[in-house]
Amino acid sequence: MTITADELTKALSEGKNLAKANLQGINLAQMDLSNADLSAANLIGANLSETNLKGANLEGADLRGVNLSKANLEGANLQNSYLFRSNLEGCCLKEAQLQGAKIQLARYDSYTVWPEGYNYRDSGAVGPKANLNGAFLNTANLKNADLKGANLRGAYLSGADLTGANLEDAALSGANLQGALLTGAYLRKARLIGAELQGADLRAADLTDANLEQLQNLAGADFTLAQGLTEDTKAMLCSRPAQELGTWNPFTRSNTAQSLGCTSVS
Repeated sequence: MTITADELTKALSEGKNLAKANLQGINLAQMDLSNADLSAANLIGANLSETNLKGANLEGADLRGVNLSKANLEGANLQNSYLFRSNLEGCCLKEAQLQGAKIQLARYDSYTVWPEGYNYRDSGAVGPKANLNGAFLNTANLKNADLKGANLRGAYLSGADLTGANLEDAALSGANLQGALLTGAYLRKARLIGAELQGADLRAADLTDANLEQLQNLAGADFTLAQGLTEDTKAMLCSRPAQELGTWNPFTRSNTAQSLGCTSVS
């Protein structure tokens, strides 16, 4: 049986712990849950944004898909917790205990505060300077994600939603971006050498100083209103095989040659 927010507040006021409680999908945004015992609780999909969880016991808690944006988890016990695909953007994890925590695909940003010495870049979490070499991120929701300087070499991003994402200076060489949504993405200085861009939606993306050499496949990629492409880069892309340039993007209904403004297709 799932506990409601009112029932939870009452339980806490009565000094009860909530260990192993079923709180799936509950909205506890901006609540004061400092020092609460939520060990082994089911919090899948809960909203804990801006919630005060300072000193809380979340050991073994299931926090998959939880919104912890701007939450205060200073000194919290998160040992052996499950944080898959949780939102840790702007979250304070200062002095939190993360031993054994499963943090793969959790999203963080430059405002996330990590415990001193914690190797978040190699944790499998997604954010600035993350090491995601060869990671499987197919169809992942990375809309507006901050991936500045991330290592995504050889990553599998087919069908991923990277709309508006910050990929400045990201390493995407050999990445599979087939069918990825990169509309309005910030790709300045991104390295896309040998990437797979078949069917990618790059409309209004900023490609200033991006390296697009030796692409695997460009068929159906849409560059409509893309910014920062030099004439030399456009000429290089327009020299791709006619079959690629003439392919229509099934989503945007534009072909690659048109989107690049190629004057002729060889």
